[in-house]
Amino acid sequence: MGIKEILGNITDFFNENVAPPHKITAVEKLEGEEEGWSATVEVIEEKEYMKRYAKDEMLGTYSVLLNKDKEVTSFKRENIRYRSKVDG
Repeated sequence: MGIKEILGNITDFFNENVAPPHKITAVEKLEGEEEGWSATVEVIEEKEYMKRYAKDEMLGTYSVLLNKDKEVTSFKRENIRYRSKVDG
C-alpha cells in the first residue's frame, strides 16, 4: 500500500492544514541520507474569495517531503498561477 498510503497522508495533511488538494502530480522516493519521499501537490487557493469576485481560481503548486514512515515533514509553495494559465 505504499503509494496509496502516501497519497492518503498528503491528502489528510493538506485538508487539515492548507486546503484540499486539487491534484497530486508527482510522488518520488528519495535515496541516500534523505531517505523518504517527495511529492508535488496542486491546491486551489482562496476558492471562495475568487468565486465571490468572479475571478479565475488560483492554483498553488507545493513541494512536499515525507519521512521514511510516510509522514509529511515539510511543505513549501513553489508557484501560484491562474488555473486557466498554461505553463509554457
